[in-house]
Amino acid sequence: MAVVGVVIAGLIFVIGLYRGDELRHMLLTAVSVAVAIVPEGLPAVVIITLALGAQRMLARKALIRKLPVVETLGSVTVICSDKTGTLTENRMTVVVLDVAGHFVDLTEAMERDGSVQVTEGDRDQAQLAAEDEPLSLLAMGGALCNDARLIEQGDGHYHTLGDPTEGALVVAAVKLGFWKDTLDVSFPRVAEVPFDSDCKRMSTVHRLPAQPGFPAINRIVGLSESPVTHLVFTKGAVDGLLAVSSHVWVNGKAEIMEAGLKGRIESANASLAAKGMRVLGVAFRALAEVPNPLDIENELTFVGLFGMIAPPRAEVKDAIGLTASAGIRTVMITGDHPLTALEIARELGISANGKAITGSELERMSFDELKSVVEDVNVFARVSPEHKIKIVQALQERGQIVSMTGDGVNDAPVLRRANIGVAMGITGTDVSKEASDLVLLDDNFATIVAAVQEGRTIYDNIRKFVRFSVAGNIGKVLVMLIAPFLGKPIPLLPLQMLWLNLLTDGLLGLGLGVERSEADTMKRAPYAPTEGVFSRGAGAQTVWVGLLIGAIGLGLGAWYYFSGSPAWQTMIFTSLAFAQVGQALASRSNRASIFALGLTSNPLLLGMAVLVTVL
Repeated sequence: MAVVGVVIAGLIFVIGLYRGDELRHMLLTAVSVAVAIVPEGLPAVVIITLALGAQRMLARKALIRKLPVVETLGSVTVICSDKTGTLTENRMTVVVLDVAGHFVDLTEAMERDGSVQVTEGDRDQAQLAAEDEPLSLLAMGGALCNDARLIEQGDGHYHTLGDPTEGALVVAAVKLGFWKDTLDVSFPRVAEVPFDSDCKRMSTVHRLPAQPGFPAINRIVGLSESPVTHLVFTKGAVDGLLAVSSHVWVNGKAEIMEAGLKGRIESANASLAAKGMRVLGVAFRALAEVPNPLDIENELTFVGLFGMIAPPRAEVKDAIGLTASAGIRTVMITGDHPLTALEIARELGISANGKAITGSELERMSFDELKSVVEDVNVFARVSPEHKIKIVQALQERGQIVSMTGDGVNDAPVLRRANIGVAMGITGTDVSKEASDLVLLDDNFATIVAAVQEGRTIYDNIRKFVRFSVAGNIGKVLVMLIAPFLGKPIPLLPLQMLWLNLLTDGLLGLGLGVERSEADTMKRAPYAPTEGVFSRGAGAQTVWVGLLIGAIGLGLGAWYYFSGSPAWQTMIFTSLAFAQVGQALASRSNRASIFALGLTSNPLLLGMAVLVTVL
């Protein structure tokens, strides 16, 4: 546009001098034409439009950290999302406890606000658990190897503080009569192995009192051949836990992990996972001293399983359907068991082909192999943060624009790698938020979809403004360039040119920048970021509208000029101004007319049109 402006300004300058106009006047005219051609209102309109869009997104619980992301959202083709808290509600509830030979169904779920109430029924169940040593050992292990807390709210209600999964284990222990605060006092933690995203387990070491006072612990101490001073509890993914367990706690004693017992545990794990549950296992180890940290997770005795559910968010299924109609894939990337992930993906409509790739399979794949299958798989399970980077990179290599969610410190690299990094506002760490472009204040997948819709709307509005501005500039330049060849003097004064440019482009452009979403905004494929502003026929439309505006101005000016009226310049100026007002109103939609949209549906643009008319 700048090059075109300089060339045309030079032509008009030469033509004016040739016709005998003053040098000073032609210099002003040439500069005015150059200014008129370049849409100098574009930076202001774009920034204000993006800022207003970011404000609207904030009202919908999406915090934009980097303004250009508002536009990039409109081009997203793949949304990669974690499961827990984003696709499902940010609350876990233990519904099943499974130990060797025992299966307990805890049907009372945590309330929607995350609180739990201890009832008389729970106390009866607690008495039953106290008489069942394996069950009590499982509950105690889940509560001790745990960083969550219960906060009393009054009226018998308690609220969990910490990770939702760990909170669910604490709640399950309470329902079986084991309060974490009491257990922490009785069995103080003296060492730990923090959760590792690769092996998906954590361990804590607890000092035993002289008289433990709990039947299950007393039995462990009594059966040990050497003095027991410390107890290790390990919780984590069942398959990873089995890899470091040598025994199983059965009928009050540790038996060697033979194939039959291991097969039963793996079968129970698969059965619960196939029902959409997150499954965690608990194991222990009795020791005579505080172990070396490198030697803690060895020779463990497996106790049992917790089966937990996180209900899918009610609004997510509709949001995923909306993304599908918009040509956007949803990919679930989770650390859960593949059967659990596939069941939730089936419920939400993410995957219908039943295909899932696990982290161990990713390890064995070359990058080229992953690229060849990444378009056909919508579920990745048992993955680590390193695997997430590999998945995102493979999608990008296939030409996809990827949005990726994350909440942990280890997710920061993949949030940087994705085209749009999305952090969780509730459960997310400060590191993940700093690495992100967008923060979900409600940790909800549907909020990402709302942000994408807003991004598409803003991108469409910016395109509308550019086409509107360039078409008007074409009309003004044609008047300035052709009029001298028709025997008329320079048709517009420099002040008139600048007045038209500042008022019509700037004010009307701001009105176009806040236009609402069109009906088909989320029913079409996303535009590629490399696609030009004048693609999809927009260039041809812009040119013919510009020619029409120029023809109207020239025709009306010629009529008055050749009839001897001294108001001919005023008529050109006024006709161009009103043509721009009319074009702005017509540019609000690519398909619907102003009558279908309604004059009052964009009050800002209507106000700007009135203001421009008055001015």
